[in-house]
Parts: sequence; C-alpha cells; structure tokens
Amino acid sequence: MVGRDVKDGNPNGDPDAGNLPRLDAETGHGLVTDVSLKRKVRNFVGLVKGDTPRFDIFVKEKSVLNQQIERAYEKSPDVQAAMEAWKSWQKDKKNNPKPSRHYEDIARDWMCDNFFDVRAFGAVMSTGDEDSESKLKKTAGQVRGPIQLTFARSVDPIVAQEHSITRMAVTNEKDLEKERTMGRKHTVPYGLYVAHGFVSSFFAKQTGFSEEDLELLWQALAQMFEHDRSAARGEMATRGLYVFKHDSELGNAPAYALFERLRIERREGIDVPRSFGDYDVRFDSQAIEIGSAQALGNGATLQRLA
Repeated sequence: MVGRDVKDGNPNGDPDAGNLPRLDAETGHGLVTDVSLKRKVRNFVGLVKGDTPRFDIFVKEKSVLNQQIERAYEKSPDVQAAMEAWKSWQKDKKNNPKPSRHYEDIARDWMCDNFFDVRAFGAVMSTGDEDSESKLKKTAGQVRGPIQLTFARSVDPIVAQEHSITRMAVTNEKDLEKERTMGRKHTVPYGLYVAHGFVSSFFAKQTGFSEEDLELLWQALAQMFEHDRSAARGEMATRGLYVFKHDSELGNAPAYALFERLRIERREGIDVPRSFGDYDVRFDSQAIEIGSAQALGNGATLQRLA
C-alpha cells in the first residue's frame, strides 16, 4: 500500500474536465490513475539509471513505440537469426523445418531484458512495422507484468478549487494593447491518497523481474516526488509504503484481508484535515514505524519501507 498526499496542488488533472483534479462523482473522493503512478516510477528509474543497460524505459516522453520495438531487431543477433529462420520456413515449408520458437517470442525476451517498465508493468508490443523484404511484422507480442497498481483514492472527500491567475506578458504581438492575460489553476487544499499494488512472483519469472528490480521499485515509490516537482502539483510526498511479504509463493493471506487491517483514520477532533499529521495510520490498532517489520503469525510479514 502506498500513501501519498498533496497540498495546494493538482495531483492528477482530468483532460476531459478542463484539467480539474479527478473525482469520484458520487462520493467526492479524489482519484489518481494507475497510469499517473507508473509515470512517476518510470521517470524516477530513468533519472536514476540513465543509460544503464537493462534499465531503459519503453514508454517515455517523445518516444516512438514502434521504433523502440525495432531496436530488438537491430541490436539482437538472436532475434535477427530467428527472423531469418522464419523467413526461410515461410518461403519453403516443405524443405525447411519450422523454427522451434517464433521470432516474436525472442524479441519479447529481448524487450523484457532491456526495458525496466516492460518487465515490471508489461506492455503491448504487437504494433511493429513491417519488414520491407518479407512483409513480416517486427513485433514483440504482449507482456503481462508482475507489478500491478490500482487507482489511488483519497481517504476523505476533497475540494477542487479554481484560482484565476494573471500574467503581465502576452503570447502574441497582436495582444500588446492588453495589460495582462488571464488564466486558471486548479488545486486541492489537502488530500491523502491511498493506492494498492500487487507483485506476482509467477509473472516475475516470465519477464525476468528480479530482486534488484523490486528494490528499485520500492525506492521509486518512496522517492518519486522528490525530483519531480512542478508548480501545478504543489507539495506532494509519499507518506507511507507498506509491504506485505509472504512465505508462500501463492500467498499466506488474501490481499484484501491484509489491506482491510491497515487503517487510516482522522484523529479525534479533526473535521477538515489539512496535513498528514491529522491522520493516524495503524495496523490492528498498532502504529507502524518506518523501517519496522511485524510478523503477522500466518506466514506473512508487514514492513514499512517509507
């Protein structure tokens, strides 16, 4: 579970609603999409790892996804050999044996090995361009990632405020006669949001997601806002990262049952929360300190990493 808050900022604007903070229309609770959360993780990994092999980012600003997929066919001898073998089989199926693996599967393995977000979150990579000679599509199939994140939802209903702002400069020369230009800014005075995440060891084996990758994910979730500031987002911070570890690969307890025992409630006497200090976070009525680990007696352990 990840707890994050915002103060005087817009945590996730809705482009279909004039960039207002996303809301549950029925309850007034704030929402942040899983896509937004994964974007923060991708940005952090790209910042920390840079050009480090195996930690490139597939979905990043201004990237062309088909060109990213093409890299598997340009840089991997295994993919190139597999595609040539497939071409030969397609030309003469009678005399050439069918390859044991489709070239797309080998390209998928290469993408998982080289892109952190592919082996973590999965990707749809079936949109590659055609090979000019054989007309075969240079694809890398689909990957179902071991890391899945939910929408983040605010603990309490939020208030979306709209502010008029002015700028002393103008955009176009024709507007020089104007003294100023007007704009609008949307903020949430304060909101504490909670998202749930899940890690599948079975899918991790398929994509090659390692313990090193997992530690990097924890670091990203804990520090993702520290180097991603903007005036529009105000003050945002990760306020808690709670991880349940299981002895059994199948899990020792249902995820929902563990999440329900981890409760976030307003402190007594607080009607309008305006800071993280207005809340208590407790597991079975007990506070959890950063860095602590608590055995739950059923083969599961709760750790607070941030």
